[in-house]
Amino acid sequence: MAEKTIRLEVVTPERIVVDEDVRIVMAPALLGEFGVLPGHTPFLTTLKIGAMHYYDGAGAEQFIFVSGGFAEALPNKVTVLAESAERRRDIDVERAKRALERAQQRLAEEGKRQDIDFTRARAALERALYRLKMASSPNI
Repeated sequence: MAEKTIRLEVVTPERIVVDEDVRIVMAPALLGEFGVLPGHTPFLTTLKIGAMHYYDGAGAEQFIFVSGGFAEALPNKVTVLAESAERRRDIDVERAKRALERAQQRLAEEGKRQDIDFTRARAALERALYRLKMASSPNI
């Protein structure tokens, strides 16, 4: 008997990151991680920065970095509309390191300069740290 699957689509404004049948989807929602199996009750949620992972049709665990957006779960499909998303293997470590350095420099100026958006700098720091963590850790 074939194992049931659910369709997973992960889309950003620039591209389709994932479009495949999977066994289970787990993603970082604003109030905590959620999981979706085939036949799940429909819901809509906001995503936060973090690691989304799923088991593909062959049973291999796959990881995707997501940075905000929304997820819709239906009984036979999960759609993720993310601000940005990239598979672990596509993370550019050098680019993430440069982004981390820029964010750290901006945050070092907190309280000294009025022209820096510190909320955006903190978000950039979090994104860079998570990308680097995902790229370097096999179990995240």
